[in-house]
Amino acid sequence: MTVTAFWLAGRQATGETSFDVTSPWDGRTVGSVSVPTDEQVEEAVAAAHAVLDEFAATPAHVRAAALDHVVKRLTERTEEIAQLISAENGKPIKWARGEVGRAVSVFRFAAEEARRFNGGEAQRLDTDGGGQGRLALTRRFPKGVVLGIAPFNFPLNLCAHKVAPAIAAGVPIILKPAPATPLSGLILGELLAETELPAGSWSVLPVANDKMPALVQDERLPVISFTGSEQVGYAIMESVPHKHCTLELGGNGAAVVLGDWASDEDLDWAATRIATFSNYQGGQSCISVQRVVADAAVYDRLLPKIVAAVEAQVTGDPSDPATEVGPLVSEDAAKRVESWVDEAVEAGATLRTGGKREGASYAPTVLTDLPDSVTLATEEVFGPVLSVARVEGEAAAFAAVNASKYGLQAGVFTHDLQTAFRAHRALEVGGVIIGDVPSYRADQMPYGGAKRSGTGREGVRWAMDDYTYERVLVLTGLAL
Repeated sequence: MTVTAFWLAGRQATGETSFDVTSPWDGRTVGSVSVPTDEQVEEAVAAAHAVLDEFAATPAHVRAAALDHVVKRLTERTEEIAQLISAENGKPIKWARGEVGRAVSVFRFAAEEARRFNGGEAQRLDTDGGGQGRLALTRRFPKGVVLGIAPFNFPLNLCAHKVAPAIAAGVPIILKPAPATPLSGLILGELLAETELPAGSWSVLPVANDKMPALVQDERLPVISFTGSEQVGYAIMESVPHKHCTLELGGNGAAVVLGDWASDEDLDWAATRIATFSNYQGGQSCISVQRVVADAAVYDRLLPKIVAAVEAQVTGDPSDPATEVGPLVSEDAAKRVESWVDEAVEAGATLRTGGKREGASYAPTVLTDLPDSVTLATEEVFGPVLSVARVEGEAAAFAAVNASKYGLQAGVFTHDLQTAFRAHRALEVGGVIIGDVPSYRADQMPYGGAKRSGTGREGVRWAMDDYTYERVLVLTGLAL
């Protein structure tokens, strides 16, 4: 099998070793990837650091044109790349195609932002007597090279969320894709290599996880953008407290169904959305629905609808267009989910459907009567498992959402505008989705969490702000 090269300062390179990428569905080898040596990693970092000023000064039209090119090439190669995502990740092809479409949008948004970013904001200073004749001009400049660390669950789109804002802002980036799913990130390198971006402005390095501490500690990489687990994210932040870290971490996503969401049509919609987005990507999304908090007024009618909708999810071969739920990323991941469900049932939870594992696949599962003390109640399952709880009224529902240490997003099914605004004020999360599940994300909006769900925001414009800082120019002696 041909070994896939990595991208070192904009050019293809190979190291001395390689590793195989295998499909979690059937174990077949999807590809073989070359691993950069320590010397090659050093070369990439040095090149990124050396090009910092040059890249920041690159005209906006050059950066925008490069991003436009990626949009064009991703669109042309959508099916090929979707098949690759599905193969290396186990994601059903219908969701893989959607992921490519989202990555196209991310690069398109970035191209738009590149054309208007850093135009400068003028502020007259003669509003105070000491500022007569003075004008402040504020522009943004790179904080330094970005180390972007991407996860396995969206192997293309979450790489896009690291790379596209960096290029738009003129900030060099070293991208480290997840070891389980590096091929999609390397495809982005292939497309970027077709552009005229300066050498050194980007690299894609499939570095082993045990090699990351040295990169994280490198002073030439003052900005770290990490998406992944809570444990790893906070360990990174604590190891480099002087660096700027954006952490997009875990969640325990709750969907609240309130008493006014009561018609059969309402409850059918809620059940369908909950079933779909507790199981899409095999539940391996930080905003998957993990908890349903249902008002007692609708609980008895809603629960059987949720169970039926979950049982209707089509599971199986991710390459089949009809499949909605594929395998988890590995058999070990499925075994962990299995152990958490078994623990919950042994502690008194009621298994309504699912609860079975076959290899790396875990059946879509619904639990009720979940004890507060079990792992499923407190941690992010990252699998196709859902619990449903009954509460009395809005206040109790919101309190149940806030009882989690996580605060990424929450969904609230209500028709009442006042309730929507109360939810926005009360819920300790980064985003509140009204009339839908917490799993909705628009790639142009600010996205991130509160509490243990991380710090900072993704979303193209907000990431560009994270990668840069404000610098003020004061002009003196002007006739304002």
